[in-house]
Amino acid sequence: MFNPSQKKIGILGGGQLGRMLIQSGIDFNLSIHVLDPDKQAPCKHIAKEFTQGSLTDFDAVYSFGKKLDIITIEIENVHTGALKKLEQEGKEVYPQPHIIETIQDKGLQKLFFQRNNIPTPDFFLIENKEQIHKYQDFFPFFQKLRKGGYDGKGVTKLSDAQHLEQAFDAPSVLERLVDFKTELSVVVSRNKKGEVKTFPAVACAFNPEANLVEFLFAPAPIPKKVEQKAQQLAIEIAEKLGIIGILAVELFVTKNNEVLVNELAPRPHNSGHHSIEANNTSQFEQHLRAILNLPLGDTALTSPAVMINLLGEKGYEGKAVYQGIEEVMKLSGTHIHLYGKETTKPFRKMGHVTLTATSLQEAEDKARKVKAALKVISE
Repeated sequence: MFNPSQKKIGILGGGQLGRMLIQSGIDFNLSIHVLDPDKQAPCKHIAKEFTQGSLTDFDAVYSFGKKLDIITIEIENVHTGALKKLEQEGKEVYPQPHIIETIQDKGLQKLFFQRNNIPTPDFFLIENKEQIHKYQDFFPFFQKLRKGGYDGKGVTKLSDAQHLEQAFDAPSVLERLVDFKTELSVVVSRNKKGEVKTFPAVACAFNPEANLVEFLFAPAPIPKKVEQKAQQLAIEIAEKLGIIGILAVELFVTKNNEVLVNELAPRPHNSGHHSIEANNTSQFEQHLRAILNLPLGDTALTSPAVMINLLGEKGYEGKAVYQGIEEVMKLSGTHIHLYGKETTKPFRKMGHVTLTATSLQEAEDKARKVKAALKVISE
């Protein structure tokens, strides 16, 4: 018997991911509370209760969680010590705090892959900039800060020893460059019963300047064997972690069709936004099903889709204006999601648009029109 009013759910983080989780939870009469440091966070006006507070402060997280039954996250940068104490006191915390702790640290992620024979690009762990010299025979690298990086921040390319002036002087992962042809993502979910389901793989195209996903293609235009390998890896990782909730597994496909795991995100993810319109079950509903230990939903695609992120235009900062939105709304199969952010700045994620169609090419053609027409500027 399912009685949603019996469970109070809390989300650490009140951004767009939390907003879409709440929007999905409304269909199940879920009571969802939110903690976020921003008093104007996108979740503020649709949460059952909104609390302003730091996600990395023990007292703020612990006090918030004490009054709830289930605590989940929409961002990894949270105080896991507070979550562990809540878990010890009988609160349900999903994903589990020790898993969040592993994924918060890109070095621990890499060591998890290594221990479990998960294929991943070659890497070295360093404590400071000086130690990079030890690996000068292995250039080029991507240097990734072990903690705190997100949305392309905390990552820099080091082509050779001459580029070390731009290196971070902090604990990092040196990841050898992969000659890949495609970047994929597979979203996988697992509930407390151990039921696991994956969404079909999607292909990601990045904005080269902001290092953010700009376009997402579903289904990914890849060989069947590559799809199967990507799905297999996502399931294997979810099961070995023992995660409860949703997990995004980001992957590289090499020119030889080898599949390598890049990074993990233990929460709803940008690469699953299309699922709201293009799959039988959205990633947001699936996450809620998983943490409530309900049967997982059917993840099949109902139509090809392309998603485009709406990023703030360069040169604009202030109250957001959506130029060209009327023109875009004339296109059939257009699904606009604005994130409730009042102000824009360059490359800020302000929303996304999913284009559904009878073929991937048709969806892509429409997405290119959206990219050209719809601009997030300021007054």
